[in-house]
Amino acid sequence: MKYRPEIDGLRAIAVIPVILFHAGFELFSGGFVGVDVFFVISGYLITTILINDIEAQRFSLTNFYERRARRILPALFFVMLVCIPFSWAWMLPSQLESFSESLFSVSIFLSNFYFLSQVDYFAPSAELQPLLHTWSLAVEEQFYLFFPPLLFLTFKIGRSFGFFIIVLLFLLSFSFSEWAWRENSERNFFFSLSRFWEIFAGSIVAFTVSRRGVHQSNAISLFGLAAILFAIFAYDENTAFPSFYALVPVLGTALLILWAGEKTFVAKLLSSKVLVGIGLISYSAYLWHQPIFAFARIKMDHEPSLTMMGTLSLLSIILGILSWKYIEKPFRKQGVGSFGRNFIFATSSISLLSILTLGYVGHKNTGFPSRFTIPETVYNSITRTDANDECFDKYKVQDREDWFCFFGASASDPTILTFGDSHALSFLPTIDAAGIKLGIKGIFVGISGCTPFIGIHALRSDQLRHNCYELNKRVFSYVKENNIKTVFLVARWSYYTDGGYSGKKLSYISLDKDGEPSKDISRAAFKYGLLQTVNSYKEIGVKLVIIPQVPQQKSEPLNIYILQSLAKEREVSDLSVSVKKHQELQSYTNNLFKSSGVDILDFTPLLCNLDNCPVGTKEVSFYYDEDHLSSEGAKFLVDTTTKFLKRLAE
Repeated sequence: MKYRPEIDGLRAIAVIPVILFHAGFELFSGGFVGVDVFFVISGYLITTILINDIEAQRFSLTNFYERRARRILPALFFVMLVCIPFSWAWMLPSQLESFSESLFSVSIFLSNFYFLSQVDYFAPSAELQPLLHTWSLAVEEQFYLFFPPLLFLTFKIGRSFGFFIIVLLFLLSFSFSEWAWRENSERNFFFSLSRFWEIFAGSIVAFTVSRRGVHQSNAISLFGLAAILFAIFAYDENTAFPSFYALVPVLGTALLILWAGEKTFVAKLLSSKVLVGIGLISYSAYLWHQPIFAFARIKMDHEPSLTMMGTLSLLSIILGILSWKYIEKPFRKQGVGSFGRNFIFATSSISLLSILTLGYVGHKNTGFPSRFTIPETVYNSITRTDANDECFDKYKVQDREDWFCFFGASASDPTILTFGDSHALSFLPTIDAAGIKLGIKGIFVGISGCTPFIGIHALRSDQLRHNCYELNKRVFSYVKENNIKTVFLVARWSYYTDGGYSGKKLSYISLDKDGEPSKDISRAAFKYGLLQTVNSYKEIGVKLVIIPQVPQQKSEPLNIYILQSLAKEREVSDLSVSVKKHQELQSYTNNLFKSSGVDILDFTPLLCNLDNCPVGTKEVSFYYDEDHLSSEGAKFLVDTTTKFLKRLAE
């Protein structure tokens, strides 16, 4: 196969946005599409090699998997081994346990399935996963388990038949992806069948090039490059992905490979020494960037500055150069003076087994909590209500009959309703216990990422599955028709107006389901939705109570307790969020609540002292994570909630 330097340049166009996206540079909000570009390139190159081998009658599965082992495994093993001592030194037990499980899953090339069951790719928790990026390697390796023999067998019937089968599988995989993002967008992102069509797109290009060659067209190749760049800068975490939107970078890459002949402007641009150089080390740089970023975030206990992340991005490139030169190249070399096939297979097997064993041991020992002197009661307190499956995030909740659950006393008709997002779920044990004490029965409705205001659309792809706009209408109708006296609204309010302390991770809302995701539009929609909700419930004679957001901590609770154990002269309270920071983050929403005239049940005086809002006591944590209360935290609010309910009933 003739070497095409522009393909290496295209790899650089893919890897740089991925790195800068994970570094937190908002300009590259769609940088994650670089992985899609890699998938197409991989499908093109591998299929081209396989077609040449099959037609030359030298196809060998053993040779194919030897090449894959030489290409993928040495650098991957080395990066994983380097991660292990840092994970032991810096990770919390829960983080080390999760890291150990990811080691295990990477070793059997199933890390995409592990991560789809554990994290949302765009959630803050994903940024602390050093091996998150290996999901794409897992997808590729799963593809190449069945693709070479499939291609070989279809060629037995005929080349045209092989092409037909690939096109058919491309269409089936794409259709599945388009359906699956509506059903579960978070899992769809990692799922193999939702991604195979992108690799098949590269295979289709390989068939075309092998018959017709590479064409020369400045217009088409520029259009292909523009499509990729558009996705990089225009897409963001709210883009349904992969789906129809993924066609933009995928087809853009395909057009580049097909039409960027060596005489075109795009080919000359991509063939520049800098881009080709970055492309050559792109695999190693890709391997290094996520562990470097994750460990920096873990060690610093907060989001590093963009200057720091830019420096770490450069470090990933430097380490990529070194591991390409001293690990990738020596192992990829075949022939005289190189590592033999038996050595490659033997060392790969031993390395896989060793890392798999380490992963299992870390999982079995739950992250080795004995590394830190933290009371067992603290570990045991970091739990949440077990009512999640019964009461929360129900699939297509707007269409089902069991769209809510009951809480409180069992021998009466419901008179109160609690509605909101995941913060409402954390509050459920509180109002459940208070209801039991007072003989009050209630209804609970909860959806993740849902602002419980009438007329509000959540600009999230999963809201087609959990339609917040329709759910708000259904809740209001139920309250109106069923003699509900009081409605409690509970949410992570600043999530929809300000994000977190860094100003990032804002879940955009709008009055239009196709609205623009922006902070100003979200704030305006929040204000409108609040007034609309207050007035609507007032008109039907229902008392509306809003619970302001509980203080959001600066870090995970275990992190705070570990820091306290290492610096015994400091109290847990000193390491928790300050009252000032809490009030600054919540000022916009809290001021709106006060001016709306709605009843407010504010737990800030209970959860904070004059200076700080402690994550808990020496013995128990009141928090499950940075912003959700734990079961112990929910218990702590019961007496105050009971007194409030009692006053309402008087």
